[in-house]
Amino acid sequence: MTPLRPRARRTQRRSGKRSRTAAALLLTAGASFGLLLAAPAPATAGSNLVVNPGLESLRASDAMPTCWEKAGWGDNDFTVTTTDQSHSGGKALALSVTRRVSGDRKVLMAEDSSCAPSVTPSHQYDLSLWYKSTTPDASVTVFRHDVKAGWQYWTDLKTLPVSAGYTRATVRTPVVPPGTDQITWGVSVYGTGSVTTDDYDMEDATQPAAGAVCTAGDACVKGSWAVMPFKNPVRSMHSVVLHNGKVLLVAGSGNDPAMFKAGTFTSAVYDPKTGAMKTIPTPVDMFCAGHVQLSDGRVLIMSGNKAYPAADGSHGYEGFKDSYIFDPSSESYVKTNDMNEGHWYPSATLLGNGDVISFGGLKEDSTGSVTAEKFSQAQQKWLPRTEVNQTWSYWGLYPSMILMQDGRLFYSGSHVFGNGTPGTGASVYDYDANKITDVPGLQDKDNRDQSMSVLLPPAQDQRVLTMGGGQVNTNPEASRLTDLIDLKAPNPRYTPGPLLPQGTVDQGQGPKPETGAQGKMYVSAVLMPDGKVLETGGGLHDRADPVFEASMFNPATNTFQPGLATDPIPRTYHSSAFLLPDGRVMAVGDNPGNGTFDDHVSIYTPPYLYKGARPQITSVANNRWQYASTQRMTVDRPVVKAELIRPAAVTHSSDPNQRFVDLPMTVGADGTTIDLNVTSNPNLAPPGWYMLFAVDADGVPSVASWVHLGGPDALEAPKGAAVKGAAVKGAAVKDKAAPMVHDFAGKMTEKAKAPEPAHTSHPVPVTISGCDRHYGAENVCVPTAFPKTVPPTTAGRCAWLKAHDYGALKLNGRDDPLKLDPDRNGRACD
Repeated sequence: MTPLRPRARRTQRRSGKRSRTAAALLLTAGASFGLLLAAPAPATAGSNLVVNPGLESLRASDAMPTCWEKAGWGDNDFTVTTTDQSHSGGKALALSVTRRVSGDRKVLMAEDSSCAPSVTPSHQYDLSLWYKSTTPDASVTVFRHDVKAGWQYWTDLKTLPVSAGYTRATVRTPVVPPGTDQITWGVSVYGTGSVTTDDYDMEDATQPAAGAVCTAGDACVKGSWAVMPFKNPVRSMHSVVLHNGKVLLVAGSGNDPAMFKAGTFTSAVYDPKTGAMKTIPTPVDMFCAGHVQLSDGRVLIMSGNKAYPAADGSHGYEGFKDSYIFDPSSESYVKTNDMNEGHWYPSATLLGNGDVISFGGLKEDSTGSVTAEKFSQAQQKWLPRTEVNQTWSYWGLYPSMILMQDGRLFYSGSHVFGNGTPGTGASVYDYDANKITDVPGLQDKDNRDQSMSVLLPPAQDQRVLTMGGGQVNTNPEASRLTDLIDLKAPNPRYTPGPLLPQGTVDQGQGPKPETGAQGKMYVSAVLMPDGKVLETGGGLHDRADPVFEASMFNPATNTFQPGLATDPIPRTYHSSAFLLPDGRVMAVGDNPGNGTFDDHVSIYTPPYLYKGARPQITSVANNRWQYASTQRMTVDRPVVKAELIRPAAVTHSSDPNQRFVDLPMTVGADGTTIDLNVTSNPNLAPPGWYMLFAVDADGVPSVASWVHLGGPDALEAPKGAAVKGAAVKGAAVKDKAAPMVHDFAGKMTEKAKAPEPAHTSHPVPVTISGCDRHYGAENVCVPTAFPKTVPPTTAGRCAWLKAHDYGALKLNGRDDPLKLDPDRNGRACD
């Protein structure tokens, strides 16, 4: 791909650019076209907005068509020529790549105000061209002109299959973002071979909103919450939406030491269609494990709780090596081989080849793990430490590691407990090079404990939002800060985002409006089918003081819509919220410092479900999809977009695998027969089950249909794949498109850090969780640091504990560092 500025975009060579392709991930693009026999008939023709669409007018200086240019990047050899092998008239453009190590080459409409087609924000446009090609590694690529930021990459819309004769490719743009006044588009070739194009067309295809009338009062703009009549039967900390539409709720011991000592470990499966809850036998204490959905839809669960902290401070929480897979079909757990060491609070990120990589957590001896772990999709096992690249870095607990489009990992700075990582608190990890490069700009990086980070819709935009956060060890008021980063930039850095909206907070005296800089930690963020992000729940302090607030973040405008309806149930520590296939949001859990657990279940109905009838997906021709394919669906009425949303696997404000992948549409003349163009890049949409939504012009989504992306043949290398650097002559012709990978974040200025010297662990204080274990049971958290508004006296602290329903607290041992037992009777605050 190309950098953001047009001058750099036209550069023909780049120094120091390493070769990076998702093909190295082994997941290649299966050019499977499902049941499609022919492309849908094009929509009704309008006015063609392309200047010189037939390429007939040529510049005298270089014989290139007027208003057209060549562009690209990387280490490759290419030619662009005007040819008489046209579809109509006498001219066409031929782009040929004869040797490629990295990068791509393009023919595009010129980034010139007199040449680039003008567009209107919120409109959509049908783009078409006639082409013939000898390479599957070609796509329709679009740039847009932002009135403030200038020309920049927008998206890749469609992979162009090999075609010996001229064939027409048609695709509809997403809704044009605000601030965009012009676009350019054309063809990118990122493999060896040639593409010849002619007869370009661009027409406004905007579907007017129906303007449905809502009669639901405040719910029309705020949505509504309902507390379900049934309870959560387990003290769940982990929520996973399964590909059969059910929800797995994992508790283990549920932060209940009595259940731990009894060996009673639990999970439950909830069926939203029937409201039934089924308790599942659970073999070990999966309390505070890591989890991720594998490419086949089973759930990999890693580590868990080997021991609660000792009252005498001899050890803290301990992780174990055990790992299990939950099978949704049998609703049972099956053991895998062990990890290399324990990881209590580990990360889990699915890679583009179906492998899982995991970092951080606490070992069996309560020290911090510096061992990276990898679960092999091909071998279905955890790999030995020696087969996994190691930086020997301590990433902390539940570090948010988000897969980037080129296979690198972005550590967003969101984590659980303690300070952020040394340096800037955010970084990019290149697993292949085994180097870490800091990313600047994250605000207040040591107070982002249990903030939440999301890859904003759509994943193709490569933008991340980080919201809120606190710090359990110092216990300040949680933050309103948000940060945005564009990972497409050559040298990405965080920039401040809009402040989180404020709600009401209950500090033990009933809900009162937040003031000043008061924000929240324990944030839940959910990607919604209309392309927005719901943030809900949270608390002002360590396991205390719930904040009742919800808002909707709009990635197109970088703004929050405040004042949504709020969940009436507190949702702080050990809470989670997640999208259901019907477009509603479910919220569970709350585990404050007094050790109680709220078993109420809440359901949020967003405003879009009060706008009248929903569009329906009436058929999906094939629910087994491959990369770079075209897949057909039919709907009952026109829609403006379709997307894949990966089902949730969330715990502790962390779900780094959550993503929303745009599916550019080719719309038939009837408006309801739609071909969906699937990305060629598995790093944008890692293999597995997804919810397919169709959304109308009013932002109303369908109920999701389940589709599976990737499959056995997607794990094979492309047939006849040419070796890097091979010339076209004599090279085998391959019939599957390779992943299209861009050169984003290719000029980072921070110095890359090599691995640390090998060592076994990182020291972690036993008080890392912010709890003083001198008081109460193992699951009770008397804060090591009380909120700053609490007087540092026995009376002040005891009053705070009473207001927060701590009840009777025994003294564990003789020490009383918080002076809660002045009469030395072994009971605090009696």
